[in-house]
Amino acid sequence: MLSIVILGTGNVAQHLFKAFTRSNMVVVVQVVGRNNSSLNRFSKAVETTSDFDRIIDADVYIIAVKDDAIPSVSRFLKDRPGIVAHTSGAVSMDFLESKNNGVFYPLQTFTKGREIDLKSVPICIEAKQESAIETLKLLGNAISGHIYEITSSQRKKLHLAAVYANNFVNHLYGVSETICLDEGLPFTLLHPLIMETAKKVQSMSPKKAQTGPAVRNDKKTMDSHLKLLKKQNQTELYNLISKAIRETHEEKL
Repeated sequence: MLSIVILGTGNVAQHLFKAFTRSNMVVVVQVVGRNNSSLNRFSKAVETTSDFDRIIDADVYIIAVKDDAIPSVSRFLKDRPGIVAHTSGAVSMDFLESKNNGVFYPLQTFTKGREIDLKSVPICIEAKQESAIETLKLLGNAISGHIYEITSSQRKKLHLAAVYANNFVNHLYGVSETICLDEGLPFTLLHPLIMETAKKVQSMSPKKAQTGPAVRNDKKTMDSHLKLLKKQNQTELYNLISKAIRETHEEKL
């Protein structure tokens, strides 16, 4: 059984903690964080500390903190015998000062108060030492059925793709919600449309699934939409995305 220390108390740390504690393949022996009040949510189930000089020995140390805090946290682990791995999609593995370092990147969006079943979440792993790869695979298999060994370059591009697929799309949901609410309409009217779009790309290419006035080059409809938009950034977004869609599908027009 693998012993785990989690460093961090945020959304990723909380979700990983819950998943690890449900597995009979690993045991979380300690949670480390700077904020004592945040540590309270873990203290009934596991040993906790805000003193980074009191980190106990473990097989794997999972650093689940903000990207810019990873280097400073890793300094407390540079002489530890276990594997030191961070959970970021964008930070280089070389920012970890431990010689036995790695990456344990769950490709999912984590929001406070929202439960996620990690069994279906891809876990992307990376390490320089083959023994570390095998250990991280075991750790991943303890909570998910989808483990992928990828390179640093692939991980950074995957994170970029995730920003487009998740963060940018969610912002556009927000624009849609604003337009609806401004007219006294509930955003829930768009829920079936959103769900159908998400379902389509599970079985077909997004390019093939594309619909709407831009792909048809329906200038009359697009011009009428632009007249309805009240904010400059919304107009700029509409023009930019419509242009990108037209250029992607121009061979059809």
